[in-house]
Amino acid sequence: MTELADAGVPTSSRMRSVHRWRGLLTNVSGLVGLVIVVLLVALSLVSALGLLPYDPVAQDPPARLQAPSGTHWFGTDQFGRDVFTRVAAGVANSMLIAVVAVAFASVIGTLAGVTAGFLRSLPDTVIGAVTNVLFAFPPLLLALSLASVFTRNWFTVAVAIAVVYVPIFVRVTRGPVLSLREIEYVKAATATGQSRAATMFRHVLPNISAIVIVQVTLSLSWAVLTEAALSFLGLGTPPPTPSLGSMVYEARVLVNIAPWTMVAPGAVIVLLVVGLNLLGDGVRDVLDPRMRGSR
Repeated sequence: MTELADAGVPTSSRMRSVHRWRGLLTNVSGLVGLVIVVLLVALSLVSALGLLPYDPVAQDPPARLQAPSGTHWFGTDQFGRDVFTRVAAGVANSMLIAVVAVAFASVIGTLAGVTAGFLRSLPDTVIGAVTNVLFAFPPLLLALSLASVFTRNWFTVAVAIAVVYVPIFVRVTRGPVLSLREIEYVKAATATGQSRAATMFRHVLPNISAIVIVQVTLSLSWAVLTEAALSFLGLGTPPPTPSLGSMVYEARVLVNIAPWTMVAPGAVIVLLVVGLNLLGDGVRDVLDPRMRGSR
């Protein structure tokens, strides 16, 4: 105990973190989701580091449309490209876009939600109006509109997806902040002369961190699905960069003669989305005592 104190790490904070990790590992949904996500992230890292035996964009016409085998685990496509390598690269691309999109959405949406809920008045009115306008559009349609405006690359796709999910973080954070601003210690901080900005960052944000973390894990799965949909419709990351959605689109004309070209990327999309959803459910159960007791 003394060593922890000497290291400047609060013992209670360290113990809470340990209990949360143990809770996640003993939660069936959380554990299954964590295993799936870790395996797919590891696959994407191996692909990003160029450690796979084939180039995901290199064509090999003599090897076109080969069925899965020991040489090509997921077979080859109509250009002789190794499907497994392309799927791994597609996972890396999807995860990169999803993480960047959710990072932008969570930071902007959380700050906007906290500002609206804590300050109320004009900021709340303006932020609420913008949020309502964004919510009026179907998410995929809004992402399609934004993605079609800018030059297509992975970053602009991530920004388009981020705009779609900013209102969700605003709504998720604003409600709890409305309650927190009425708590005694928050009022006391303001009464002692602490600025509103300092009060928000020191007392309000830390108390909604669990809510934000849960929303981030769930939003990652939605972002992956949105990116796949944009790529399928031709508005995702442009070729030759592999994308799971574009692989499914290209395989639609080959499904009768080479079903593996569609099954592999499609199954990985499902696996990634399910894994992130299960992980999100597990994190929610661990961080929310009410949910923990109901399962």
